[in-house]
Amino acid sequence: MVEQSRLSNDAGWPFIDQSRSVPVMPVKPGSSATVELLVSDGDTAIAHRSGEVPVLATPRVIALCEQAAFTAVAAELEPGQTTVSMKVQIDHLAPSAIGQTVTAEATVDKIQGRRIMFTVSVNDDHGLIAVGRVTRVIVNIEEFLAKASRSD
Repeated sequence: MVEQSRLSNDAGWPFIDQSRSVPVMPVKPGSSATVELLVSDGDTAIAHRSGEVPVLATPRVIALCEQAAFTAVAAELEPGQTTVSMKVQIDHLAPSAIGQTVTAEATVDKIQGRRIMFTVSVNDDHGLIAVGRVTRVIVNIEEFLAKASRSD
């Protein structure tokens, strides 16, 4: 469902501006999802070129948190909508070795217009390895792609 912006024309008559429609947020605080990853060579700092040690790379931790956040709300969106990342704040607290299973959880904390704020955490067999916040924004896929491919 989409709530449309109400504007007025030069004569003062109201009309609906279809190009500036705002999605009605079906997502509720508390929605959550978890995703798991078995750490492999391709998930390491070496593979991601973010370090020289064969442990779970911080960029991979961030991607896992993003995946959990996306998954937590994807089924609640209208057809033609998705969420895109806007802000990520992660504290990567401990290393995880190849062969360990890590689990990321994202929970919706707050909704502000099209913005959805999540608390995220990542754990392995030894406990908490990362914690933070992710903000994602609801977008219309076609409009978003049109902006991405525009030529200036």
